[in-house]
Amino acid sequence: MDSSIEDGARDQGSVVAQGDGPVTGVAGRAAGPPASLSPSRASDFMQCPLLYRFRVIDRLPEKPSEAATRGTLVHAVLERLFDAPAAERTAPRAKALIPGQWDRLRESRPELGELFAEDPEGERLARWLGEAEQLVERWFTLEDPVRLEPVERELFVETELESGLRLRGIIDRVDVAATGEVRIVDYKTGKAPRPEYAEGALFQMKFYALVVWRLKNVVPRRLQLVYLGSGDVLTYDPVLADLQRVERKLLALWEAIRQATESGEWRPRPTKLCGWCDHQAHCPEFGGTPPPYPLPVRSAASGDVAQGRMSAD
Repeated sequence: MDSSIEDGARDQGSVVAQGDGPVTGVAGRAAGPPASLSPSRASDFMQCPLLYRFRVIDRLPEKPSEAATRGTLVHAVLERLFDAPAAERTAPRAKALIPGQWDRLRESRPELGELFAEDPEGERLARWLGEAEQLVERWFTLEDPVRLEPVERELFVETELESGLRLRGIIDRVDVAATGEVRIVDYKTGKAPRPEYAEGALFQMKFYALVVWRLKNVVPRRLQLVYLGSGDVLTYDPVLADLQRVERKLLALWEAIRQATESGEWRPRPTKLCGWCDHQAHCPEFGGTPPPYPLPVRSAASGDVAQGRMSAD
């Protein structure tokens, strides 16, 4: 599931923990230390520790985007399509679900009205909805819903490791074969990454596989990413060693997050992705200053706890 969706952007009954997702369009909850880790927030920290701080600890609001909201809409349509009998899961029926799901999404997230506030004639909205239709239609060239009977859709999963680290996320679809083999499926409305970047894309899926293994003591037979933007399907068949490596990586990542939380040192990591970041006004790399750090900090030298703030140097 896409980042914004996984962490509450869809908000149609999903459960999101304190400190586990960006806030879109409204004031954030009270600041607090990280309580759990999702694939999206793990990726945030690896991409830029300061971005993780802004989203999880400061909970700075972020503007809704057309691309992320379109992804939310398409996910909702594909989820609801499986409510219909198998023979009725057709492309026309799926596309017919789009207007109603868009209305439902706007009702649950009024801030989405900002997206097309300056579109009095409705031209941008019509084009945007048309793009959503194209993504939904492309899915039918990649999978046949008539032959699929998911055992779970939009499945919220959570487990706690022996270390105390709580892992959580929302899996788009879980298929189980007659043999009992499990397939985890995730829809992406963007394009498939180049082969050299496939491992990064699979991190999210291995995260989910780890949670399923820890919950059910079953290693999923297949992980499948369906890229609607480019019409590609990326699959990976994990083994237990894969999941054990991911667990070790997450434990190391959580330790780094814990240390940053206690010290208040969240360093920016400039990349090409900075151009799309909503928090440039608070980022030292763009001449901004982070807000006062809202949590107590521990001095590495003395071990004393004091209220502090992250400097801009």
